[in-house]
Amino acid sequence: MRVPIRGTKFSYEVEVSKWVHFRQTEFQRIDIVDTVAFGRMLFLDGHVQLAELDEHAYHESLVQIPILSLHQPRSALVIGGGDGGVLRELCRWPEMERIDMAEIDAGVIEASREHLPFLSNGAFDDPRVHVHIGDAFEFVKDSTRSYDLIVADSTDVYEDESGGLSEQLFTSSFYTDCSRILAPSGVIVTQADNLLFCPYSLDAIRSTFGAVFSNFGSYWGMAPSFGGFSGFCWASAQGRVGVSQIPEDVPFTYLTPLTMDLAFSPLPFGLR
Repeated sequence: MRVPIRGTKFSYEVEVSKWVHFRQTEFQRIDIVDTVAFGRMLFLDGHVQLAELDEHAYHESLVQIPILSLHQPRSALVIGGGDGGVLRELCRWPEMERIDMAEIDAGVIEASREHLPFLSNGAFDDPRVHVHIGDAFEFVKDSTRSYDLIVADSTDVYEDESGGLSEQLFTSSFYTDCSRILAPSGVIVTQADNLLFCPYSLDAIRSTFGAVFSNFGSYWGMAPSFGGFSGFCWASAQGRVGVSQIPEDVPFTYLTPLTMDLAFSPLPFGLR
Protein backbone atom coordinates (compact mmCIF):
# COMPACT_ATOMS: atom_id res chain seq x y z
CA MET A 1 0.00 0.00 0.00
CA ARG A 2 1.45 3.36 -1.02
CA VAL A 3 1.07 6.18 1.51
CA PRO A 4 1.75 9.63 0.00
CA ILE A 5 2.95 12.73 1.79
CA ARG A 6 0.74 15.06 -0.22
CA GLY A 7 2.01 18.03 -2.17
CA THR A 8 5.64 16.87 -2.37
CA LYS A 9 7.87 14.52 -4.35
CA PHE A 10 8.35 12.42 -1.23
CA SER A 11 6.41 9.25 -0.46
CA TYR A 12 6.92 5.99 1.36
CA GLU A 13 5.47 2.50 1.20
CA VAL A 14 4.16 0.48 4.11
CA GLU A 15 3.47 -3.25 4.08
CA VAL A 16 -0.11 -4.04 5.07
CA SER A 17 -0.55 -7.35 6.91
CA LYS A 18 -4.33 -7.10 7.39
CA TRP A 19 -7.19 -4.89 6.22
CA VAL A 20 -9.11 -4.40 9.46
CA HIS A 21 -11.98 -2.10 8.50
CA PHE A 22 -13.42 -0.15 5.60
CA ARG A 23 -16.46 2.06 5.29
CA GLN A 24 -17.64 4.90 3.09
CA THR A 25 -19.57 7.46 5.10
CA GLU A 26 -21.51 10.45 3.85
CA PHE A 27 -18.32 12.49 4.22
CA GLN A 28 -15.27 10.33 3.58
CA ARG A 29 -13.72 6.90 3.18
CA ILE A 30 -12.40 5.30 6.38
CA ASP A 31 -9.71 2.60 6.27
CA ILE A 32 -8.06 0.91 9.24
CA VAL A 33 -5.18 -1.46 8.48
CA ASP A 34 -2.51 -3.42 10.31
CA THR A 35 1.00 -2.72 9.04
CA VAL A 36 4.36 -4.33 9.70
CA ALA A 37 6.24 -1.08 10.35
CA PHE A 38 3.72 1.15 12.12
CA GLY A 39 1.18 -1.20 13.69
CA ARG A 40 -2.49 -0.30 13.24
CA MET A 41 -3.12 2.80 11.10
CA LEU A 42 -6.10 5.01 10.34
CA PHE A 43 -6.64 6.57 6.91
CA LEU A 44 -9.28 9.08 5.84
CA ASP A 45 -9.80 9.41 2.09
CA GLY A 46 -6.49 7.63 1.60
CA HIS A 47 -4.48 10.00 3.82
CA VAL A 48 -2.70 8.70 6.90
CA GLN A 49 -4.20 10.14 10.11
CA LEU A 50 -2.29 8.22 12.75
CA ALA A 51 -0.27 5.12 13.48
CA GLU A 52 -0.11 2.96 16.59
CA LEU A 53 3.68 3.30 16.68
CA ASP A 54 3.86 7.07 17.15
CA GLU A 55 0.37 8.43 17.82
CA HIS A 56 1.42 9.34 21.36
CA ALA A 57 4.04 11.70 19.94
CA TYR A 58 1.39 13.49 17.90
CA HIS A 59 -1.39 13.61 20.51
CA GLU A 60 0.83 14.51 23.46
CA SER A 61 2.49 17.29 21.47
CA LEU A 62 -0.82 18.63 20.19
CA VAL A 63 -2.56 18.66 23.58
CA GLN A 64 -0.07 18.58 26.43
CA ILE A 65 2.40 21.23 25.27
CA PRO A 66 -0.26 23.97 25.16
CA ILE A 67 -2.12 22.71 28.24
CA LEU A 68 1.07 22.86 30.30
CA SER A 69 1.29 26.55 29.44
CA LEU A 70 -2.18 27.27 30.83
CA HIS A 71 -3.05 28.13 34.42
CA GLN A 72 -5.62 25.69 35.78
CA PRO A 73 -7.58 25.03 32.55
CA ARG A 74 -11.13 23.88 33.24
CA SER A 75 -12.74 23.55 29.82
CA ALA A 76 -11.72 22.43 26.36
CA LEU A 77 -13.23 22.15 22.89
CA VAL A 78 -12.03 19.57 20.39
CA ILE A 79 -12.63 20.25 16.70
CA GLY A 80 -12.63 16.92 14.87
CA GLY A 81 -10.55 14.34 16.70
CA GLY A 82 -13.09 11.55 16.24
CA ASP A 83 -10.46 8.87 16.84
CA GLY A 84 -10.41 9.89 20.52
CA GLY A 85 -6.69 10.50 20.99
CA VAL A 86 -7.13 14.16 21.92
CA LEU A 87 -9.92 13.29 24.34
CA ARG A 88 -7.66 10.74 26.01
CA GLU A 89 -4.98 13.35 26.59
CA LEU A 90 -7.45 15.91 27.95
CA CYS A 91 -9.04 13.39 30.30
CA ARG A 92 -5.68 12.81 31.98
CA TRP A 93 -6.29 16.05 33.90
CA PRO A 94 -8.75 15.76 36.82
CA GLU A 95 -8.98 19.57 36.91
CA MET A 96 -10.67 19.55 33.51
CA GLU A 97 -14.40 19.98 34.18
CA ARG A 98 -15.94 19.98 30.68
CA ILE A 99 -14.71 18.74 27.31
CA ASP A 100 -16.82 19.34 24.20
CA MET A 101 -16.13 17.65 20.88
CA ALA A 102 -17.52 18.82 17.53
CA GLU A 103 -17.06 15.99 15.00
CA ILE A 104 -18.91 15.94 11.69
CA ASP A 105 -18.51 12.22 10.96
CA ALA A 106 -19.94 9.78 13.50
CA GLY A 107 -18.42 6.97 11.43
CA VAL A 108 -14.92 7.95 12.52
CA ILE A 109 -15.92 7.70 16.18
CA GLU A 110 -17.68 4.37 15.67
CA ALA A 111 -14.80 2.82 13.71
CA SER A 112 -12.17 4.10 16.14
CA ARG A 113 -14.00 2.93 19.25
CA GLU A 114 -14.34 -0.56 17.76
CA HIS A 115 -10.98 -1.02 16.06
CA LEU A 116 -8.68 1.53 17.77
CA PRO A 117 -9.85 1.46 21.40
CA PHE A 118 -6.37 2.25 22.75
CA LEU A 119 -6.67 5.74 21.27
CA SER A 120 -9.55 6.94 23.41
CA ASN A 121 -8.82 4.56 26.32
CA GLY A 122 -12.35 5.00 27.63
CA ALA A 123 -12.46 8.79 27.19
CA PHE A 124 -15.73 8.72 25.23
CA ASP A 125 -17.40 7.33 28.36
CA ASP A 126 -15.97 10.01 30.65
CA PRO A 127 -18.92 12.06 32.04
CA ARG A 128 -17.00 15.28 31.37
CA VAL A 129 -16.97 14.57 27.63
CA HIS A 130 -19.85 15.83 25.47
CA VAL A 131 -19.82 14.77 21.82
CA HIS A 132 -21.66 16.89 19.26
CA ILE A 133 -22.08 15.31 15.84
CA GLY A 134 -22.26 18.06 13.26
CA ASP A 135 -20.45 20.87 11.49
CA ALA A 136 -17.74 22.35 13.74
CA PHE A 137 -17.97 25.67 11.88
CA GLU A 138 -21.61 26.06 12.92
CA PHE A 139 -20.95 24.73 16.43
CA VAL A 140 -18.31 27.36 17.09
CA LYS A 141 -20.42 30.11 15.56
CA ASP A 142 -23.41 29.28 17.77
CA SER A 143 -21.59 28.37 21.01
CA THR A 144 -22.26 30.40 24.14
CA ARG A 145 -19.57 28.70 26.23
CA SER A 146 -16.05 29.87 26.95
CA TYR A 147 -13.07 27.51 26.62
CA ASP A 148 -9.58 27.60 28.09
CA LEU A 149 -8.26 25.40 25.28
CA ILE A 150 -9.47 24.76 21.73
CA VAL A 151 -7.78 21.87 19.91
CA ALA A 152 -8.31 21.63 16.16
CA ASP A 153 -7.50 18.03 15.24
CA SER A 154 -8.77 18.12 11.67
CA THR A 155 -7.42 16.66 8.46
CA ASP A 156 -4.90 18.56 6.36
CA VAL A 157 -5.94 20.76 3.45
CA TYR A 158 -3.81 19.45 0.59
CA GLU A 159 -2.50 21.80 -2.07
CA ASP A 160 -3.69 19.57 -4.92
CA GLU A 161 -7.23 19.09 -3.59
CA SER A 162 -10.30 21.28 -3.09
CA GLY A 163 -13.63 20.87 -1.37
CA GLY A 164 -12.25 18.92 1.59
CA LEU A 165 -14.00 18.75 4.95
CA SER A 166 -11.38 20.92 6.64
CA GLU A 167 -11.17 23.82 4.21
CA GLN A 168 -13.43 26.18 6.16
CA LEU A 169 -11.63 25.27 9.41
CA PHE A 170 -8.46 27.01 8.20
CA THR A 171 -10.01 30.43 7.54
CA SER A 172 -9.93 33.75 9.37
CA SER A 173 -13.73 33.57 9.65
CA PHE A 174 -13.54 30.32 11.61
CA TYR A 175 -10.70 31.52 13.83
CA THR A 176 -12.54 34.77 14.52
CA ASP A 177 -15.47 32.73 15.82
CA CYS A 178 -13.02 30.68 17.89
CA SER A 179 -11.54 33.85 19.40
CA ARG A 180 -15.01 34.86 20.59
CA ILE A 181 -15.42 31.69 22.69
CA LEU A 182 -11.80 31.44 23.81
CA ALA A 183 -11.02 32.65 27.33
CA PRO A 184 -8.80 35.79 27.35
CA SER A 185 -5.72 33.81 28.38
CA GLY A 186 -6.87 30.66 26.60
CA VAL A 187 -5.07 28.98 23.72
CA ILE A 188 -6.15 27.53 20.39
CA VAL A 189 -3.85 24.97 18.78
CA THR A 190 -3.96 23.11 15.49
CA GLN A 191 -1.83 20.55 13.69
CA ALA A 192 0.17 22.11 10.85
CA ASP A 193 1.28 19.19 8.67
CA ASN A 194 4.90 18.17 8.01
CA LEU A 195 7.16 21.18 8.58
CA LEU A 196 9.95 19.88 6.37
CA PHE A 197 8.05 18.67 3.32
CA CYS A 198 4.90 20.83 3.57
CA PRO A 199 6.04 24.16 5.06
CA TYR A 200 3.28 26.01 3.22
CA SER A 201 0.72 24.64 5.71
CA LEU A 202 2.35 26.30 8.72
CA ASP A 203 2.96 29.51 6.76
CA ALA A 204 -0.74 29.75 5.89
CA ILE A 205 -1.94 29.02 9.43
CA ARG A 206 0.49 31.51 11.00
CA SER A 207 -0.70 34.16 8.57
CA THR A 208 -4.35 33.49 9.40
CA PHE A 209 -3.70 33.33 13.15
CA GLY A 210 -1.80 36.60 12.94
CA ALA A 211 -4.82 38.34 11.45
CA VAL A 212 -7.02 37.31 14.40
CA PHE A 213 -4.86 36.86 17.52
CA SER A 214 -2.27 39.02 19.26
CA ASN A 215 0.04 36.12 20.07
CA PHE A 216 0.87 33.10 17.95
CA GLY A 217 3.71 30.66 17.40
CA SER A 218 4.63 27.12 16.44
CA TYR A 219 6.48 24.02 17.55
CA TRP A 220 7.01 20.47 16.31
CA GLY A 221 7.29 16.84 17.31
CA MET A 222 8.80 13.69 15.84
CA ALA A 223 6.34 11.43 14.00
CA PRO A 224 7.81 8.78 11.67
CA SER A 225 4.41 7.94 10.15
CA PHE A 226 4.02 11.60 9.09
CA GLY A 227 7.34 11.65 7.28
CA GLY A 228 9.41 12.35 10.39
CA PHE A 229 7.99 15.62 11.67
CA SER A 230 4.61 16.97 12.72
CA GLY A 231 4.08 20.70 13.05
CA PHE A 232 1.72 22.55 15.39
CA CYS A 233 0.58 26.16 15.56
CA TRP A 234 -0.95 27.97 18.54
CA ALA A 235 -2.59 31.36 19.07
CA SER A 236 -3.99 33.39 21.95
CA ALA A 237 -5.21 36.87 22.84
CA GLN A 238 -3.13 37.08 26.02
CA GLY A 239 -1.53 33.69 26.68
CA ARG A 240 1.65 32.15 25.34
CA VAL A 241 2.88 28.61 24.69
CA GLY A 242 6.50 27.68 25.27
CA VAL A 243 8.82 25.28 27.05
CA SER A 244 7.18 24.09 30.27
CA GLN A 245 8.15 21.81 33.11
CA ILE A 246 6.95 18.22 32.73
CA PRO A 247 4.94 17.13 35.81
CA GLU A 248 6.33 13.99 37.42
CA ASP A 249 2.91 12.59 38.28
CA VAL A 250 1.63 12.45 34.67
CA PRO A 251 3.04 9.39 32.85
CA PHE A 252 3.63 10.68 29.32
CA THR A 253 4.97 8.33 26.66
CA TYR A 254 6.62 10.77 24.25
CA LEU A 255 6.85 14.05 26.11
CA THR A 256 9.99 14.47 28.25
CA PRO A 257 12.14 17.49 29.16
CA LEU A 258 14.26 16.61 26.12
CA THR A 259 11.39 16.43 23.61
CA MET A 260 9.80 19.52 25.17
CA ASP A 261 12.98 21.53 24.52
CA LEU A 262 13.28 19.99 21.05
CA ALA A 263 9.75 21.09 20.17
CA PHE A 264 10.77 24.75 20.29
CA SER A 265 14.17 24.29 18.67
CA PRO A 266 14.77 25.09 15.00
CA LEU A 267 14.12 22.15 12.70
CA PRO A 268 17.61 20.69 12.18
CA PHE A 269 17.10 20.04 8.45
CA GLY A 270 16.50 22.07 5.34
CA LEU A 271 17.99 22.76 1.94
CA ARG A 272 20.36 25.68 1.64
